[in-house]
Amino acid sequence: MSRPHLPEPSLLKKVLEPLLGDFQYWFERSRTLLETETIDFLEPKEQQDLLNRVIQAQEEVSSAKMMLDATGCQAGVDMSVLMPWHHLLTECWQISMRFRAQHSQALNVRE
Repeated sequence: MSRPHLPEPSLLKKVLEPLLGDFQYWFERSRTLLETETIDFLEPKEQQDLLNRVIQAQEEVSSAKMMLDATGCQAGVDMSVLMPWHHLLTECWQISMRFRAQHSQALNVRE
């Protein structure tokens, strides 16, 4: 029976599977930064809150990946779920860029 309102499993595999992998990768990098560095322009509570949100998103992405795998790419992820992950990654990227820029400037000042 055809399901015209659902994407084909092959399309989900080609698009969603790599997207979830990208989310996993970038959330892991963000988590590493937040766990190993003191980010001077964030209050400790802000840094911990961001770390907690990254950890929660990692768990959600892992669950989505498990669901995708368990259903043979028959289950997708709604945009209302993907967009908060995207916004969180954007926030993490901005913090990472600012952190790296500050560290780069500090290194240049020392030289």
